[in-house]
Amino acid sequence: MLWIMLPAYNEQTDLPSLLKKLEKALVGEKYRLVVVNDGSTDKTNEILKKFKNRLNLDVVKHPINRGLGETERDGFEYIIWKADREDTVVRIEGDDTHEPKYMFDLIRKLKEGFDVVNTSRFQPGGGQLGVSPYHAFVSRSANIFMRLVLAIDGVSDYSCGYRAYRVAVLQDALELFGNNFIQLRGLGFTSTLEIIVKLNLLGCRFGEVPFLLRYDQKKGGSKMVGSITMLGYFIMALLYWWPFGGWRSRFKGLPELYRKDPLAAVKKYRLHGKEKNVSSKINL
Repeated sequence: MLWIMLPAYNEQTDLPSLLKKLEKALVGEKYRLVVVNDGSTDKTNEILKKFKNRLNLDVVKHPINRGLGETERDGFEYIIWKADREDTVVRIEGDDTHEPKYMFDLIRKLKEGFDVVNTSRFQPGGGQLGVSPYHAFVSRSANIFMRLVLAIDGVSDYSCGYRAYRVAVLQDALELFGNNFIQLRGLGFTSTLEIIVKLNLLGCRFGEVPFLLRYDQKKGGSKMVGSITMLGYFIMALLYWWPFGGWRSRFKGLPELYRKDPLAAVKKYRLHGKEKNVSSKINL
């Protein structure tokens, strides 16, 4: 079964167009769309009510705006608790910049033996429309920095959240990392990157498909505060490389064991009740 996770905050201008595209693209598919409404104060909730009978739709509501990190955590956990291990999750933006047609490219690539498949603007055939030269430069520079610092095999676009996951690896990651699966929840859009960093520590296999980011279709304003997100990236790099119990040293040997025996790996490295290192205690 296909699960689609869609975070939404004040998306009244862009959400109707996206939901109509999803409705058309998902005809004949066995799916569940989970929208996490992160305390929207516009007409987002009314729009979701209108589509309730047109889509297989579940809505998770935050009474106040809690940010993308909390929204992604709640959306993924909602799905993880309900889904089967053989299911697939696709995470898509609610601002109409991610065309639904790429979901099926992601799923096809996932079936080649990958655990996570990322969309990439930087693969041949990919790109972005409607992004200013300055923001394109900042995005490319940030991705180069993350590639140098984190070096995840198979990933060239670190900041795009349009991805497909095998539910099994998300369930294992939540069991192993617990509340620290998304640890830097209050630092802007950092959570989107942290998810794949944690799944890389677990030992997941990553693939990518090219895609075109349609920022030219976005009518609403950007929710991203660049300075906070960049601060989050630097803090994550520090936590990853921290020599005294940082993520990289704390989970040394995990990927090899996980590929051989996932159950044994989760049991050995599970964090529940073992958050003794500074890098495991920090939650922002």
